[in-house]
Amino acid sequence: MSALTFGAGIWAFGQIVDRYASDGYGPARTMREMLDLAAAVDGLECLDINVPFAEGVSKASELADELAGRGLRARAITPHLYTREFGKGAFTNPDPAVRERAAERVHEAVAVARELGAGYVKFWPGQDGFDMPGQADYAQLWDLTVTAIRDLAGAHPDVRFAIEYKAKEPRVRITLSDAARTLLAIEEAGRPNVGIVMDFGHSLLAGETPAEAVQLVHRRGRLVSVELNDNWRGWDDDLPVASVHLFETIEYLLAVRRIGWNAPILLDQFPFREDPVRALSQSIATIRMLEEVCDRIDLGELRAVQERQDALGAQRLLWSAIGTARAT
Repeated sequence: MSALTFGAGIWAFGQIVDRYASDGYGPARTMREMLDLAAAVDGLECLDINVPFAEGVSKASELADELAGRGLRARAITPHLYTREFGKGAFTNPDPAVRERAAERVHEAVAVARELGAGYVKFWPGQDGFDMPGQADYAQLWDLTVTAIRDLAGAHPDVRFAIEYKAKEPRVRITLSDAARTLLAIEEAGRPNVGIVMDFGHSLLAGETPAEAVQLVHRRGRLVSVELNDNWRGWDDDLPVASVHLFETIEYLLAVRRIGWNAPILLDQFPFREDPVRALSQSIATIRMLEEVCDRIDLGELRAVQERQDALGAQRLLWSAIGTARAT
């Protein structure tokens, strides 16, 4: 297998805020300062960049020069569809004027993606959903979601779009919450240029087995991007890779190999209390180490124990590969 390449969300290098530390963790940073930190991460080649841009850069042409000067490139463009303006939803907002502003934000992101040569535009409609029983007409939420996907993707048939599903946060319940539900929405939308961002942590949060989910999405021909991080399953903690789920991460990397993935793996991390350069560098180093573990697994023997559904045999193989990697 060819060596993996790596990217990250630009937000990992900015100031991170939660509802308690509303003054933010770490200092506020301009776009150029964030790019400087990204360039300092060993092995990082590309970025998922939000639109509108962070402070300090206003034009895509200007950003293109800043990226090139640091040896970076744009992998994805993510429009802000989840900020206060869209607190009651972007695609599913009850106000048609707000839904139109969400669409305009997507069109803006498409223009940026074209200028920067990004591989896809990401939909992360984190405010589209509901909070309490009886609040929403679920069928209407679904129809508005599918219609928005159909219309926006249809308006730009030359652009690839990818939906990043998530179970909750910021909305208490998000409409596109798991892989199967998102695949259903894409199927109903009927646009060939729409797929899925397969985020490891979001899959854990959805109660899925990430290695199974990524192969399901690939099987349907809808895998656009692969992201790695980790969490405790109860929240989208966006921790460094394999900091909690070691075996699931190895299994995920084996699945990525199995489907022949050769595009960048993106790190979606929020280092609230850690140095971002150190946190992302550690994730890349961890993935490279776990790739060596995967190299040591006899895939023929693994297939044999899986055909027998021999759980203990599979555990023995994984532990043996980990132990051998440590010994070297």
